[in-house]
Amino acid sequence: MLTVHFRADDIDFGGSRPGVKNILGGAASFAVIGARLVSGAAHARSVSWIVDVGSDFPPEALAVIRSWDTDCVFRKDHSRLTTRAWNGYHPDEKRGWSTVSFDSRRTIADKGDIDFKYLTPKLRLDPSMLSDTQVWSRTFHMVCSSSRCISIVNGILQRRDELHQAGQAPSPEHASTRPIFVWEPVPDLCTPEEQENFFAASRVVDVVSPNHQELGMMFGQPGWSQESEDGQQLVQRILASGIGPNGDGCLVIRAGKEGSYAFLKAQKLWLPAYHQPGTSGARTVVDPTGAGNSFLGALAQGMVSAGREPFIVIESILSTSEAWRESLESWGLRSNLPMALICATVAAGFVIEQIGVPHISMSENGGKELWNQSEFTERVRLYTQRLFRTLDESPQRHLLTN
Repeated sequence: MLTVHFRADDIDFGGSRPGVKNILGGAASFAVIGARLVSGAAHARSVSWIVDVGSDFPPEALAVIRSWDTDCVFRKDHSRLTTRAWNGYHPDEKRGWSTVSFDSRRTIADKGDIDFKYLTPKLRLDPSMLSDTQVWSRTFHMVCSSSRCISIVNGILQRRDELHQAGQAPSPEHASTRPIFVWEPVPDLCTPEEQENFFAASRVVDVVSPNHQELGMMFGQPGWSQESEDGQQLVQRILASGIGPNGDGCLVIRAGKEGSYAFLKAQKLWLPAYHQPGTSGARTVVDPTGAGNSFLGALAQGMVSAGREPFIVIESILSTSEAWRESLESWGLRSNLPMALICATVAAGFVIEQIGVPHISMSENGGKELWNQSEFTERVRLYTQRLFRTLDESPQRHLLTN
């Protein structure tokens, strides 16, 4: 279950093509899409978020949001405008892999600078705004500064404790189980001055995930690469500082078209991006904006989706891989994470196929949910089959062993 926020975007392509308005944008929409892809129709209501509806809220956006059938809380306030932002691109600019925030934002592109500004005052989502039901979410996804990350985590845990003391916990087991916190550091604050704050925030969350460019910026480097000695030493430095209250959390580095890298203290995993040249079902990448947010929304949902159809498909394909079985065993209590990362990779593949969010529909017989005319679980199957083949050929590539 996700608790996030909404923004509408206007995009100006600098004259290279017509601009577009009222595009669902921001971390919220993309993270929710990622979670919703993984949840499927049967568990759609397990994805929860808040949408503030201003007097100019675009009706077409409202229709799209409702088509997802999530547990969306609409807060109407016709005395204000809907949170809206403007993206300006130079002529022939290619939109790059990026991370966005509902607090503040800088978009990092492959080429050149991209202008961004809020057109209306932005609203913050604080723990006090969550309903009692939302506070008992099993997972939370955040895009914010280090200090705000710590404040949000502490605020949610405090509210849960207060509800527990008042006898309002869903169950004793739920009350005693710590939720999973997934944190994207806000790109604007990925600077060397923020390093110690980054370390402090990492110790209160379960997954911390900058992208490769943001991670490099934070440590005074042009970027991060698993192939470089500096990159490997940086990962070890972060893990040694500690991720999670018990030190068993995960660093997930999103590397755009190169896929993702996940690190625990004793485990490593590389997964390629879903869209690869020459692979079955490969499509043109139209707009990678939001892929990182959808990846982590899907990851948060996937970490609590064991036993559901996508996981069953993954397990059925990879169960005969000795390297995969041994790797899963060594992930210990985080053994769901590698399969959740597969789901996240597939989810991000849907988001980059158009400007904005993927289109939901039903198959002709009405029996299957489709996104961009494809089934999520079918894409999970295709991706996992490719992974099985390359894992069998060279497990050291994926498990990052020497």
